[in-house]
Amino acid sequence: MNNKITYRKEGDYFIPNLYLPIQPKKAIGKYGRLRLNYLKDFKKGLYIELLIDGTLKQHLLDIDECANKRVHVLIKQFAESENVNEHLKEHHQMEWVQAMNNIKNRAEEIVLNEIIYV
Repeated sequence: MNNKITYRKEGDYFIPNLYLPIQPKKAIGKYGRLRLNYLKDFKKGLYIELLIDGTLKQHLLDIDECANKRVHVLIKQFAESENVNEHLKEHHQMEWVQAMNNIKNRAEEIVLNEIIYV
C-alpha cells in the first residue's frame, strides 16, 4: 500500500489529495450480508481493517459467491446420495418438496458454519 500523501495548493492552503478506491458495482447477496453482520458484531477488528483498506465490499462479494457455489454443490450431492430425483418429483411432489427443503436447510447450515461464521 502506498503511504505517500500528495497535496495540492488552493490559495494559501495545502489540501491532501484523498480518494476512495473504486468499488465493484455488483450487489451483495444473502450470504455477504450475513457475513457483514457477523463481522460487525463479533469480528470488529477485521471489519474495521477491511473497511479502512477499502476491501470490505470485495470480501463480502467473494464470500457470497463462494457460499452460493458451496450450497449448490452440497444440494446436488445430498440429492444424489438420498435418491431425490426427477422420478420422485414427478410421482410424489410433496415428498420431493419436503426432501429438497430438508436438503437445502442442511446445506445452508453447513455453509454458515464453514464459511460465514469463521
